[in-house]
Amino acid sequence: MKRLFVAMLTAGALALSASPVFAQLERLEIIAPAGAGGGYDQNARITQSIFQQYELATRIQVENQPGAGGTIGLANYVNGNKRNPSILMIGLSLVGAVLTNKSQVTLDDTYPLAMLSGEYQPIVVKADSPFKTLDDLIAQFKADPGSISWGGSGPGGSDHLMYGLLAKAAGMDPKQINYIVLTSGGEMLSGVMGGHVTVGTGGYSELASQIESGELRALAIGAPEPIEGIDIPTFVEQGYDVQLVNWRAVVSNKDPRGEERAALEAAVAKMVTTPEWQAALDQRGWQDIYMPPEEFAEFLKTEEARVELLFKELGLL
Repeated sequence: MKRLFVAMLTAGALALSASPVFAQLERLEIIAPAGAGGGYDQNARITQSIFQQYELATRIQVENQPGAGGTIGLANYVNGNKRNPSILMIGLSLVGAVLTNKSQVTLDDTYPLAMLSGEYQPIVVKADSPFKTLDDLIAQFKADPGSISWGGSGPGGSDHLMYGLLAKAAGMDPKQINYIVLTSGGEMLSGVMGGHVTVGTGGYSELASQIESGELRALAIGAPEPIEGIDIPTFVEQGYDVQLVNWRAVVSNKDPRGEERAALEAAVAKMVTTPEWQAALDQRGWQDIYMPPEEFAEFLKTEEARVELLFKELGLL
């Protein structure tokens, strides 16, 4: 009986010591610095759903704050001095937007909470393109740079950055890229398939059905190694040192209140282990690239330096 009593006390103490980590996250705010439907918003709402299901926080609200590539949401988040615990979704495009918009507020003003998800982008040409391989495309680019038009989202976005990395890997000046801005995934598809641009790109999930149907030919994908279930050779496999993931992550306040940071870290770490999180990634074709705070902080530092260098080489700074 005495042993049972001690065991019950120990179990109760463990339960009590563990529960406040999540219970103190009351009225959690999740900020998506973009409109509804995009990558930031989707990650925010998946997080909200799983946090609610597993009782990792209470009264969770998602707020969309679009504008200026995410820098408006970033500035509001940093300068808002919110009373309640809060987190902000960020990604590769926001790193570039800070530079493009010469934002006075940067990601250095936040705490890197965790890397969450990522999507590797293929580059594609239309089905009847004369470019059968990546080498074919690069040979023409070298012979006549202006003859190749590269379709992508706004200057300095993940599309532009990947093309810049490819130009560098091919020994070309990234400024020679004939970059054509396309405002949506639909415009990208019609631009490539209609022959209005030579090359297109985007998230694999956006292009998968056209690739699988044969309407588009994928020449390469920006993953570091082959991806299971995706039959597209990587740039690296073909001799071009191009690796780029369109990642999404979450940051929190640089100066948290009390135990807030530890609670947020524990909640996110729990979320990414759930079957619901994995199902959400699988459904969208996203990769699980979770990194805890220290590892993500190192990645972010390296990524910011790489993006700034590429901006200069592309003539954007």
